[in-house]
Amino acid sequence: MQNDFLTIALCKGNLLRSTLALLAAVGLPHEGVSEDTRNLVFAFPEARVRYLMCRPTDVPTYVEQGAADLGIVGKDVIVEQQKDVFELVDLGFGACRFVVAVPAAMQHVRLKDLNYRRVATKFPRVAEEFFRNQGMQVEVIKLHGNIELAPLIGIADMIVDIVSSGRTLRENNLVELAHIMDSTTRLISNRVSFRTKFDRIEPLVQIMQQRRGKGHED
Repeated sequence: MQNDFLTIALCKGNLLRSTLALLAAVGLPHEGVSEDTRNLVFAFPEARVRYLMCRPTDVPTYVEQGAADLGIVGKDVIVEQQKDVFELVDLGFGACRFVVAVPAAMQHVRLKDLNYRRVATKFPRVAEEFFRNQGMQVEVIKLHGNIELAPLIGIADMIVDIVSSGRTLRENNLVELAHIMDSTTRLISNRVSFRTKFDRIEPLVQIMQQRRGKGHED
């Protein structure tokens, strides 16, 4: 029966390789799981495990709504969406950080000097909370991609985005002005599933925590 399966929502894209390595390390099947296929559901009846291949922004929704018992997704998505899920383990990989960035010509400007300015971002909740905590009022412009373009064409004075190496900022003549928070990949759980499938979820949590404690990163 499908209810006997442990269903895990996985992210397409940059996190998938490290996620598959994690699944292997904790003893979960993963053979043939790939985003380079039309399959969106990968079932392993013998292990009673099923994976859903999702966009990262959809993972918390699938978990909150109970379509998935567990999800593996970045902290950046979790804090932006604020879904009603349990965050169980910091998995340690996929490290990046939220920053405020401005054109290089503004690199000596103080953050407070940008009060009442416009900020472009894919993360309006994160941006609004950060500037509110700084005692600042800004106009948040939500975009879905190419955030770095906004200051270059004049629709925003700064951006809030996630960066890892900072290469994209440099390529677009942008510099980091303020650090907001760090982000890594997390294991999240549906609240009901955590109770009803505790005997299957808790051992995975323990193994992942032990693995993280030993410094294993992919």
